[in-house]
Amino acid sequence: MKYEDIALTDNKELHNFEFVVDGYRSFIDYVIKYELVYLIHTEVAPELEGKGVASVMVTKTLEYLEAQGRQIVPRCSYVLAYLERHPEWKRLVAHN
Repeated sequence: MKYEDIALTDNKELHNFEFVVDGYRSFIDYVIKYELVYLIHTEVAPELEGKGVASVMVTKTLEYLEAQGRQIVPRCSYVLAYLERHPEWKRLVAHN
């Protein structure tokens, strides 16, 4: 199974972008303030660590937010590192 084929879910109640692989839930915590989406914390199920799940989950999250016309404020260390590896996504980062 390719991770790219798995749907990302916006769980608004928990403020998580969720990604379920093989029954294991991974997520990105977020907060919305002043129309900006603060990406706070990325967590991958221990059973999926080191398998590329976090990278696909961040990509899907950014695609989802871009489609909504949203800007982000990255506060998560993983998301910040991802943006350094994929500078094309910095176009979504809100600038003060």
